[in-house]
Amino acid sequence: FCVLQQMDNLTFRHSILLVEGLKVTPHSSQPVFIVLLLAYVFAMVSNIGLIVLISTEKNLHDPMHFLFCNLPVNDIIGTTVIMPRLLQDILNEGSERYISYVECVIQAYVVHVFTAACHYVLMIMAFDRYVAICNPLRYTAIMTNKMVIKLSAFAWGLAFFLVTIMIGLTVRLSHCRYKIENPFCDNASLFKLSCENVVINNIFGIIYTVIVLSLSAVSIFITYVKIATVCITSKNKALNSKAIKTCSTHLAVYLIMFISGAVFIFLHRFPEYSDSRKLASIMFHIIPPGLNPL
Repeated sequence: FCVLQQMDNLTFRHSILLVEGLKVTPHSSQPVFIVLLLAYVFAMVSNIGLIVLISTEKNLHDPMHFLFCNLPVNDIIGTTVIMPRLLQDILNEGSERYISYVECVIQAYVVHVFTAACHYVLMIMAFDRYVAICNPLRYTAIMTNKMVIKLSAFAWGLAFFLVTIMIGLTVRLSHCRYKIENPFCDNASLFKLSCENVVINNIFGIIYTVIVLSLSAVSIFITYVKIATVCITSKNKALNSKAIKTCSTHLAVYLIMFISGAVFIFLHRFPEYSDSRKLASIMFHIIPPGLNPL
């Protein structure tokens, strides 16, 4: 009986994890639940509404809006992967916030695909703005339906490829701990469960972050420099007005996403601000998806 009990405990420890979640007092759990629920509902209604609008309105059936559909689809996925479970955990006691290891891996995978796709989708949208402003006469020839499919496939394919490698390196590890010290599962939380050497995971994690951030930031920066150069040299007020209208919203979306992610990454370096980091990680899945549709 003792042997069987030990085996059950070992199986439980390795297949069931405890998620730390948000630290909220019993008195504040309901207000926090309501605020997060309203934010989630707003983000879902806004993004689903945009997809329905673009799909039903014939005037919006153009490459720019089809490319834009990638953003609300990604926001819906990124918000849904953590919010329903987070809302459930808020109403549960800290000792009852269990998740299976398989569910945790799936959640971490989708979380990182969402994060990477945010950057790549905004990157291909910047390319679309570049072609529209800098090569308006060739826009219809360049931005065909085939090109839209290729750009969308590139954004999602690159995100899935890099995240698959990263999560694959983590899944190979055995784990001797059972507590996820985060409101939701991510790659770092998963490999921290292991007592093995995780140097490879740390190195790849840094390389992955640099690739995602630098690829999007550099490409968008170059794109906007070229757009600004064209606007300055042309001295065309109509062109400049069009450029400002079409690019300012795209740039605002990118800055909101970049700042939300940068705050989370910055706070990761200061353990004393762990509660602020956890809140920032949740805000990354709420603020951009909520503000992007606006």
